[in-house]
Amino acid sequence: MDKGEEKIMDIVSNIKIEKSEGSKLPFLDFDNIQFGKEFSDHMFIADYKGGEWQNLKIVPYAPITLSPACAAIHYGQSVFEGMKAYKNESGEIFLFRPEENAKRINKSAARLCMPQIPEELFMEAVKQLVEIDSDWIPAIEGSSLYIRPYLFASEELLGVRPADEYKFIIFTAPVGGYYSEPVHVKIETEYSRACEGGVGFAKAAGNYAAALYPAKLGQEQGFRQLIWTDAKEHKYIEEAGTMNIMFHIGDTLITPNTDLETTLAGITRDSVLVLAKELGVKVEERRVSVDEVIEAAKNGALKDVFGTGTAATIAQISSITYNGVKYDLPAIESRTLSNEIAKELQDIKRGRAEDTHNWIYRI
Repeated sequence: MDKGEEKIMDIVSNIKIEKSEGSKLPFLDFDNIQFGKEFSDHMFIADYKGGEWQNLKIVPYAPITLSPACAAIHYGQSVFEGMKAYKNESGEIFLFRPEENAKRINKSAARLCMPQIPEELFMEAVKQLVEIDSDWIPAIEGSSLYIRPYLFASEELLGVRPADEYKFIIFTAPVGGYYSEPVHVKIETEYSRACEGGVGFAKAAGNYAAALYPAKLGQEQGFRQLIWTDAKEHKYIEEAGTMNIMFHIGDTLITPNTDLETTLAGITRDSVLVLAKELGVKVEERRVSVDEVIEAAKNGALKDVFGTGTAATIAQISSITYNGVKYDLPAIESRTLSNEIAKELQDIKRGRAEDTHNWIYRI
C-alpha cells in the first residue's frame, strides 16, 4: 500500500456519524411505496477541497446549503449513480455489483473534468450508510432500497472552467417497482439523446435534462418512453428512455454496442448478457438498425424487446411505433428469455440463487 492509499484509508476510517434524533420510518407505508418520493433518515457527505477529500460524515437527511454561484448550477458539472440494496428472508443485506458503480462514476467524472472518488471511499460510505438505515430496506418482493451517489461542483464560481471544489453525497430511498406495467414506446427520429464525441456514455445530469422535452412530447402522444436513435441519421438504435435496450430476434439476443460512447455501459445490461450466454443464447453487441427491427416485427421474428437498468431491472416493451405505425409485440407471458433472466437476476440479488459470478456484496 503506497502513501496515497494509506492516506485514503485513514480518511475513510474516520467517517464521523451523527444519528438522526427522530426516525421517519414509522410513517412509511411499505405496502404503498412510490418510487423516489420517500427518503431514509441519513445521508453521507464528503468535500473535495485543496486537491483532497475531507470532512467525511454521515448526518441526518436534510436540505443542503449552496451558494447562488454554485458551479454545478451554472456549468453542469454533475454526475451520479444508481444502485440498490436488498434483504433476504434471513435479514441479510446484499448489494449488486457496487464495485462497478464505483468505477463508472469515476469514468463519468473524468469526462466532466471532475476529481476521482477513491473506490475505498465510495464502498465504505455506501456500506456504512446502508448499515445505519438498514431498517429502511423493504423485504417485499419487487421492492428495494435505492442508493443515489452523486458528485457535483460546489465551488462559488462564475467563469467557464473546471471547479476546484466538489461535494460527494449519497442518500437512499425505499422504492417499489419503477414500471407497473409493460411500456409502449416510439422510435425517436427528430431529437437526439447523445452524439459521437459527446457525453452519452456518462451518467451526467445534463443528459437527462436534454431528454425531458422530447420525452414529454412522446408522453403527450401516449408513449411511456422513447427509443433513441443516432444523432447523425436516426438509422441506428441506441437506448430506450433511460435504459439500455435488447431485441430477441430469431435465436439471437441483440443489443447496441457501446464502442461509440453514445450509450451508457449498463451494469444490468452486462449482467443480462452474461446470463443469456449461460442459457445458450447467441448474443450480439453491435449497431442495431431501425430497419432490421421493424422488418423483424413485420415478419414475426421479433420475439422480445425489453429495457435493462438499475431502476427497472428488466422493463418489458409491449409495442413499438415507428413513423406512425404501431407494431404490437408478443404477449409478456410468452417471452421465455426475458422472464427467465429477470427471475434469475432477482434470485441472485436476494440471495436465493448461487452467486457464481461474485456479483453480490454482503453487508
